[in-house]
Amino acid sequence: MSDAIRRQSGPFRAGDRVQLTGPKGRLNTVTLEVGGGFHTHRGILDHDLIIGQPDASVVTSSNGIEYLALRPLLTDFVMSMPRGAAIVYPKDAAQILAQADIFPGAKVVEAGVGSGALSLWLLRAIGTDGYLNSFERRQEFADVAQGNVSAFLGAAPDNWTVTVGDLVESLPGVVEPGTVDRVVLDMLAPWECLDVTAEALTPGGVLICYIATVTQLSRVAEAIRRTGQFTDPESSETMVRTWHVEGLAVRPDHRMIGHTGFLMTARRLAPGAVVPQLKRRPSKSDFSDEDVEAWTPGALGERTASDKSLRKTVREAHAAAEAAKTADDETVE
Repeated sequence: MSDAIRRQSGPFRAGDRVQLTGPKGRLNTVTLEVGGGFHTHRGILDHDLIIGQPDASVVTSSNGIEYLALRPLLTDFVMSMPRGAAIVYPKDAAQILAQADIFPGAKVVEAGVGSGALSLWLLRAIGTDGYLNSFERRQEFADVAQGNVSAFLGAAPDNWTVTVGDLVESLPGVVEPGTVDRVVLDMLAPWECLDVTAEALTPGGVLICYIATVTQLSRVAEAIRRTGQFTDPESSETMVRTWHVEGLAVRPDHRMIGHTGFLMTARRLAPGAVVPQLKRRPSKSDFSDEDVEAWTPGALGERTASDKSLRKTVREAHAAAEAAKTADDETVE
């Protein structure tokens, strides 16, 4: 097992990220440094007091304030890491792993790497025997994702490659036809990639799309059906509501994580196979060219971060990755 994986457990070491919880429940995440300190207006918590302690220890600052020190879970990391693009929330990532049946040793293609949140979940699920090919159109987003993955794991994993370019143009040159187990599409117009995706997938392989809007959901479903190469798509969304539980005071929390996106899954048919026609109730399923135009990426709009903001995010992600790498090198020495 590589050191990059081992460092997710065990005693704290220099270079580890630590989540500190104070008496009021406020969270602060710091990167441990020999001789470093966590400074507040109430005192200083020396990093040396944390280094060498087991995970989930309680440490005391110079003014007697106690802090719970925990190694951040992957969920904690992805919610606070530098972002070049919107992340896939943990609730959706969990459903992607389940609905797409991501298994150890799987060969997975991911298109739309964003900030690397989903890449981390996929890498964990496929294990060291699987392989993840990620595709991203923008170099800035690819840089952020690579920095975030390296920061969390301690190094870039050997079973992960990031290709900068359009999936339709790049995928055939990266994977052999019929060799991919799972394809995850997180992009504005996944319907443009269905043919190349079908060619890459092995028969029975799973396609799963992460979709933001209802109009996109409708167009992707109709496009999948028109290819004749997939089973009938299934769609869902996931909502999470936490609860307040103290004694007999039991009620839903006032806030919940509601709609973040839709998931649509379909399976690759064997060559020449035709899905039996399903009996459906008559519905208003016809649409015109004007309707299709309203679903295009230009009409839907795409919110992007400014170049200045992206440059800052890239620097933050790579600084975290370099800190993790430096700590690993010092530990080896």
